[in-house]
Amino acid sequence: MGAEGRYEDYIYPQMLQREWERPAAEFEGLSHFPEENRPSARAALVLLFWSYFETRIERLHRTAMRHLPQRVLDDTLRRYSGIGPRLHELYRIFFGTNYFDDLRACGFSSIADLLKDIHQRRNEFSHGRPQAINDATVKALVENLQAEHEAWIAVYNSRVRA
Repeated sequence: MGAEGRYEDYIYPQMLQREWERPAAEFEGLSHFPEENRPSARAALVLLFWSYFETRIERLHRTAMRHLPQRVLDDTLRRYSGIGPRLHELYRIFFGTNYFDDLRACGFSSIADLLKDIHQRRNEFSHGRPQAINDATVKALVENLQAEHEAWIAVYNSRVRA
């Protein structure tokens, strides 16, 4: 089971499934936006996934730093509070690479590419381009949730020793 087993590992996937299964009629409120400016009706699914992803990356770092004094751990996570720095700079400090290259090394290149794309689109969504999360993005995420889950476990297990 590896990286899984925390409360959020059960709650977030259930929330993702519920969001995916929500009746399409509930999303008609976005239909008044011009199509080129409209986010996917299911954009919330991507945002919810990314929140879950961020909790797992924090868990990975907390576990990797568990032998440090608590004040050092807390200060380090505060200094590297954004997901970008945690995936790149902080990850490099602890593991000598970045998260995406770790995914590739574990055989999950397509997941690395997908997560980089979702990260960029989530940032665009948050900074005034909600249409960046389109139906194709949602579809790609949903189609790859199982592989992303397996990739997460592979990376976590390769980096965290008991």
